[in-house]
Amino acid sequence: MSVRRFTGANSRDVMRQVRETLGDDALILANRRTDDGVEIMAMADEAVEPVDAALEVTASTVEPATATDPLQAMSERLLREMQDMRALLTNQQVTSQQVPRPTGTVQQAADTHARLSQLLTRVGFSAELGDEVLAGLPASLKALGPESEQPLDWLRQQLTSRLHVLNDEASFFDQTGIVALVGPTGIGKTTTTAKLAARFVMRHGTRPVALVTTDSFRIGAHEQLRIYARLLDTPMYALDAEQPVDDLLGRLHGKQWVMIDTVGMSQRDQRVIDQIAHLQDGSSTVRLVLLLNAASQPETLEEVVLRYRQAARAAGAELDDCIITKQDEAGRLAPVLDIVIRHGMRVLFSSHGQQVPEDMSVALPDALINQALESQAKAAPQPGFTAPASMPRWSRDVLGQGRRLSLLLTRLRQRLAGFATLEAMWDVSALPSELQSAQLTRLLPHALPTPGVVWAARRNERGCDWSMPDISMDERGAWHAVPMLQHRQPAGWQARLETRMEAGATVHLLPVLPPAETVQWLNEQQLTWVSLVTSAQRVYFHGERSALRGLFEQSTLSHHVSVRFRGQSMQLWTAYAEVQNEAGSVLLAWYGEVRDPESAKVVARRYWLTPARLGADVLFQLVIQLQSEGLAALTKRVLQQFKEADSGDVDPEVRLLLASGVASVVGHLDNADDDEASSLRSDLLSLLGTRRKRRDTAMLDALMYAFMARDAIRQLGSVSREVNV
Repeated sequence: MSVRRFTGANSRDVMRQVRETLGDDALILANRRTDDGVEIMAMADEAVEPVDAALEVTASTVEPATATDPLQAMSERLLREMQDMRALLTNQQVTSQQVPRPTGTVQQAADTHARLSQLLTRVGFSAELGDEVLAGLPASLKALGPESEQPLDWLRQQLTSRLHVLNDEASFFDQTGIVALVGPTGIGKTTTTAKLAARFVMRHGTRPVALVTTDSFRIGAHEQLRIYARLLDTPMYALDAEQPVDDLLGRLHGKQWVMIDTVGMSQRDQRVIDQIAHLQDGSSTVRLVLLLNAASQPETLEEVVLRYRQAARAAGAELDDCIITKQDEAGRLAPVLDIVIRHGMRVLFSSHGQQVPEDMSVALPDALINQALESQAKAAPQPGFTAPASMPRWSRDVLGQGRRLSLLLTRLRQRLAGFATLEAMWDVSALPSELQSAQLTRLLPHALPTPGVVWAARRNERGCDWSMPDISMDERGAWHAVPMLQHRQPAGWQARLETRMEAGATVHLLPVLPPAETVQWLNEQQLTWVSLVTSAQRVYFHGERSALRGLFEQSTLSHHVSVRFRGQSMQLWTAYAEVQNEAGSVLLAWYGEVRDPESAKVVARRYWLTPARLGADVLFQLVIQLQSEGLAALTKRVLQQFKEADSGDVDPEVRLLLASGVASVVGHLDNADDDEASSLRSDLLSLLGTRRKRRDTAMLDALMYAFMARDAIRQLGSVSREVNV
């Protein structure tokens, strides 16, 4: 049987074991609490059909017992267990005179989804955002019971990653210019103006700052801001709402940072457009920041964002930044965060009191999302908010898909070095062919800083007219998204290695053993290196010259680690021995077998040489090199897709770099076993909407789709601007 039992202290630990051994598509058969923690029974997805077929054969060939001997009784019991397992796997377990019901696993998946959906609704997130987020809920999390915190942790991470915030306070206050706070009446613009000005004064002093008010309607508005200005020792100026900011430029000479407290207007007031138009009417650029009252009703907040952003666009301006005010007065924080997320706005600060400047802080996504989710304990259940139908349902669906795509690409940029450059190279491929080579050269510095390199074989791939590029990697062993073309590297192993060492590379994974003098140089430089060798490689062991094949013939492989090998979950079993080469350098010779964890069948054998001084710690690098063997096949797949789509208009260098870069991204995500990588895999695969057996090729197709969808959205935006013009 292919069913495996996993145990651990908690659900997170056990599910990590399941993923490492059986992959993300593993089928969870059962889970329960034990005295020692959690126990899960699971099997590999690809093993379901063979097991099912075997069960049918067994059921048809085993005769009923005619004796009561122990062996026969055991056979009957095993048959019953196998039949029960078959019913569980095919979701057809029924009892007499009952309607067929879902299996426990399926029901548990539905319960997990419903539990998270109810939580989002209860705390105040909209059904639209809830559906969008939960569409990417990984199958491995759906199978966990209500006692597990892992689904909630995943939900927090998903919401946090969707909430855009100010990176740091300095990036706001160190950017000189004119900032105008806009929003409805009574939202706290004057107090927020004073808080921001006070923080600027604390950083840069009073001389470069000035306060401006356009509020001549509210009684005492000028006086309130004047008091703050006097306390801060900064000048304050009054400007009529119909006046452009340029009318003050002479008086603002030498002021580097100007805060404008605008007239509060209802979002339904037609003068909102005029107000923002006047702010943008002069030669000075005015940054707009929208204030959102956390205590307002969700429908009101939705309308405020829509109307004020429409007014900004009508004036030719952008309104993408916001500040959340009156957070201390809000019973629930989720509604305002929901609207900010859905409209793609950036939260700069959150204000939670009247004290200047103490009661305002830089927006922290973790803290805001945690506060929003924890409000369920304080607030009575309330009906979920449904966003107003300001656009057709299909338009909102497309907008949601666009948000998911934007978030996915942002997270890939944050995780993988060079991903932004890979995107830029994709843009280069759309240029006229005669311009692509020059643009590519600008994108590729001669020596990218990199801690390590996975060197490719110096030959063309089998049946191809290209050779696999070299892959840079970071300290964690994660591959860079921008590989290095071989023909752009110096000739000779030592020259190449020296060039990369100058760029910071201290780890080198080599496809063949370099000449003896290069090996000696590597050791003298105290570099970490791993060299793949053949079984016929000869070394000296206890003074006798021997081939590696013979050296490990009688070895017992007692140590193993989980690996992803050519898109499949495998185990690498290893043994090593201390040897010497012809020059007398002390090395470790390694022998490894890649085995199927289900059948224990050996699917590949590998031999390596490494410096003896590194000891067994070098196993990490062996695994990385082994996993890199699948990159060439993925690169071929992408190149084939390009061949079918670009009609030969893409420069060969650009095409190869794009193909190998996409392969590197997918390979890294396929191999990584942390929670963030698992989440990225799930989000990427959800773009396709269909299930595939090979996870790596499915992710590759999904990433290609993501790039093409991004192009389509950009093109649509260009067409829209042309129509408006």
